[in-house]
Amino acid sequence: MNIVKIDSVEKQNTVTWDNINWRKVERCVFKLQKRIYKAVRCGNVKLARKLQKTLRRSWNNKLLAVRAVTQDNRGKKTAGVDGVTSLKPEKRLSLAKNLKITGKSFPTRRVWIPKPGKDEKRPLGIPTMYDRALQVVFKNTIEPEWEARSDPNSYGFRPGRKAQDAICQIKLSIQHKPKYVLDADIAKCFDKIDHQALLRKTGYKGSIRRLFRAWLRAGVIDSKQFLETEEGTPQGGVISPLLANIALHGIEEIVKKFAETIPPEMTGFNKPNCYSKTDKRKSLTFIRYADDFVILHNNKKVILQIKAIISEWLKEVGLELKPEKTRIAHTLLSSESEDNIAGFDFLGYNVRQFPAGKYKTGMDRQQKERKNFITILTPNNKSITRHYDTIKEKCQKFGSAPQQKLIKELNQIIRGWSNYYTFSDAATVGIFSKLDNLTYLRLRRWAKRKSVTGNDCRKYWHTVGKGDWVFGVKNGKGEVWMRLLNHGEEHGASSTDYVKVKGDKSPYDGDLVYWSSRLGRHPELSKTKTTLLKKQKGKCAPQRFILPRPRYTYNGGRPHNTQVTWW
Repeated sequence: MNIVKIDSVEKQNTVTWDNINWRKVERCVFKLQKRIYKAVRCGNVKLARKLQKTLRRSWNNKLLAVRAVTQDNRGKKTAGVDGVTSLKPEKRLSLAKNLKITGKSFPTRRVWIPKPGKDEKRPLGIPTMYDRALQVVFKNTIEPEWEARSDPNSYGFRPGRKAQDAICQIKLSIQHKPKYVLDADIAKCFDKIDHQALLRKTGYKGSIRRLFRAWLRAGVIDSKQFLETEEGTPQGGVISPLLANIALHGIEEIVKKFAETIPPEMTGFNKPNCYSKTDKRKSLTFIRYADDFVILHNNKKVILQIKAIISEWLKEVGLELKPEKTRIAHTLLSSESEDNIAGFDFLGYNVRQFPAGKYKTGMDRQQKERKNFITILTPNNKSITRHYDTIKEKCQKFGSAPQQKLIKELNQIIRGWSNYYTFSDAATVGIFSKLDNLTYLRLRRWAKRKSVTGNDCRKYWHTVGKGDWVFGVKNGKGEVWMRLLNHGEEHGASSTDYVKVKGDKSPYDGDLVYWSSRLGRHPELSKTKTTLLKKQKGKCAPQRFILPRPRYTYNGGRPHNTQVTWW
């Protein structure tokens, strides 16, 4: 054992940052994470703790943590209280060697950022570079454990899951029948979590518990003044979203257990006697994304009872519902909603159902009757207004800039916003085309300010292909080499095209084909194989040329006297 330790130390001293085989490092860390996930799923907590200890001390895990906070993270140049913003390659190796559990933590630096569309500001706590790297080490260690335990309908801050999965689950739950919805938001979730309740929920003891407690109670420095933190997790820390998910873990199971006690006549099924607990659990849908969640059911009384149960459960972890952002509505009928507005907003989407005629809907196979409604998922009004205001500000900011610079800035904004709402009905209802028209009017004003005469502004638009009128720049050959994108142009789709992640699947479960074809990357497969799997959707490509199979016929019953024919 001593020889192995000496060799590993010598290897660390001789390695340089530029010649690290990152593919091998990621594969070694992922194999341990996969074993931790499997041990927790099998109920072998003792083995999981031993594997977590090995991963926590792993040199590969420390290298990945340092790379994440010094190279990959968008906030890599944001300094903590120590003022360190960037590290040279030799300093990165030194930081990886010094990462260890001390039970102490530096205070975080308070930064105030504006909330989108509001005058309020959100407080962020920026840890030091050392604390951020150590948090990544522990995040890689405990995330597989909580992935194995997490609620199946929790989608926020989890690997392999995103907002579109939560929206798709909502549409699947209301595709057969309109329902009542509890649209709720937790007030100051990250700032009000009770530390003792969170530490009890993690179940960790000894030095790990002391380190987590040190991170939670490290305090903040705001305008050169030290403030103690007696509650909440610091927003801006690497491990804070995972700790928030741990604090809210179990809320779905509480709701599902209550659903088992619902009377059969309140489930909303067409069955005469619905006494099965499984059917009662299926009648209620719970979907959570970070601190926002929705609950869908056929009966309004059930929704009211669940609201009271969740309020009591949240008090145990020091949280409460935000009254101004919590409402009970109906997906189809405005008269059944508290504010007489049908539908609800969730994660920037507006989910609503509309009455439809007999020629606009199909047959519902589950209910065995024709549906008299359609479900529409669109960007909500706040998101549309905020997006257009951003385009307007860019046009005003780059009023005297060259055309190609304005196109480059606007394409980034349009591409990002359109990609988020790709799997919605924005193109069907005309939201994308409306935004294109508003953008054209804004660009026309920009062109008139830059042109000498009114007719001079036409030089910024050109015809491409079969007469498409585009805002672009021509090169010396008279070809348009840069043009402004239209909304929804690159990935036009509808809300029925998205495929939701399966149940409680996790990237740590070892399903290479599923996650490679879904994400397009996997630590245990090469880039070429993962790209092919995603392109072929996890299926083998059809063979174009197949040789015919030989068929042998025996003449006169003698095996040695044969003739070969083809199918």
